[in-house]
Amino acid sequence: METLFIDKKIKYSGEQLSPHWIYKNFNIMGNAIVAFVGECDVNLNHMVDIEDVINNEPIYSKEMLNIIEENFSSSLVETVYKQRLLVTITKELIEKKYPNVNISRSGDDLFIGDKKLSVSIATKSITSTLIHFGLNIDAKGAPVKAADLVSDVGVKDIKQFALELLLSYKEEVKDINYAVSKVRGVI
Repeated sequence: METLFIDKKIKYSGEQLSPHWIYKNFNIMGNAIVAFVGECDVNLNHMVDIEDVINNEPIYSKEMLNIIEENFSSSLVETVYKQRLLVTITKELIEKKYPNVNISRSGDDLFIGDKKLSVSIATKSITSTLIHFGLNIDAKGAPVKAADLVSDVGVKDIKQFALELLLSYKEEVKDINYAVSKVRGVI
């Protein structure tokens, strides 16, 4: 799995959650996970979560750390497991680096106290499965009670945080693949 932190601001609109977006824009073919910073503004037309569409709940954050993974060998169920793994690794990273932060996880969402820190969705395209995971950097204007990485967690260097997160996730996936390949089948 390839990883990349994109050093330019990109507004996340939901359109990036599409097959081969990473390859077409950053020339990374195959399984990959990328991170970038930018405004997040997903209107209902680009919403993948049907429950959010039914409840008329668009997503907005003035500035968000956005993570997109595309995988060409996972089922949607496996991708949801990976999504939860990514969220859990993020929680563990925050707990390790910022031990005084009251962070909790509910499904694929992270909370600081009663304020929502993240958004996340896993979906399937015609050729791959995709994950979007976003962490608020500046939660002003969010349609829900929201926390952010800077004021609520204390992250000073978003890029460094993102790089650590991408590496931790990549290593975990690599270790899972190793665990799968080292065992013999039983009869």
